[in-house]
Amino acid sequence: MLLSAEKVAKAFGSFKAVAGADLHVEAGEIVGLIGPNGAGKSTFFNCIAGDLRPSEGRIVFDGVDVTNAPAETHARLGIGRTFQVPATFEDMTILENVRIAAQSRHHSWSLVRHHRAFVDVIDRARAVLDAVGLGDKEEELAANLSHGEQRHLEIGIALATEPKLLCLDEPTAGMSVSETRATVELIRQIATDLTILIVEHDMEVVMGLARTITVLHYGEVLAEGTPAEIQQNPRVQEVYLKT
Repeated sequence: MLLSAEKVAKAFGSFKAVAGADLHVEAGEIVGLIGPNGAGKSTFFNCIAGDLRPSEGRIVFDGVDVTNAPAETHARLGIGRTFQVPATFEDMTILENVRIAAQSRHHSWSLVRHHRAFVDVIDRARAVLDAVGLGDKEEELAANLSHGEQRHLEIGIALATEPKLLCLDEPTAGMSVSETRATVELIRQIATDLTILIVEHDMEVVMGLARTITVLHYGEVLAEGTPAEIQQNPRVQEVYLKT
């Protein structure tokens, strides 16, 4: 088991955004985390990624208890993530964006040694850009990319840290139909060598990508199973799918 989250709860004052949720992710899987607005999925996701610390429960990643560990520890152990709003350095080239991420994984910062000396880092960054379909735009400023390209760049930044688990937060949000299709295909391609946890509102996307899906409702697990089982679950249909 690569990731095991057990009885995770997160309270903000008297409000429990997550109320004892479980999630298990096997290596090599694509797992979907879905639920209606206010279900607690973003809070649960952020606890797993290390950006929030649970109030209760336990999270174990690759055999290490990371329940109270900071986000930096999650990243060092191999959890990479994207955000709902792309987090890139817009005034830098896309190669620089990915190079910084790759360098953070392999080298400490140096005020003396020029970053171009890190040939392995530059090669890694270029390989990542090729993998996400941006290899021909390495000198383009991140600010000049289309919305879909910016999302792909952020996936590239996460990949440059060489994660074991890639957590994707609404990766197709705000995309056109063609951009969504391209992103789904990209996720399928990178999933051949990676474990992925995806939070997504687009049901066609998550049903087409995930092997297993966990549904949250009011901070609790409502259902879990294969896409077919989730689609046929009457409780899920009632509170979420509305079919």
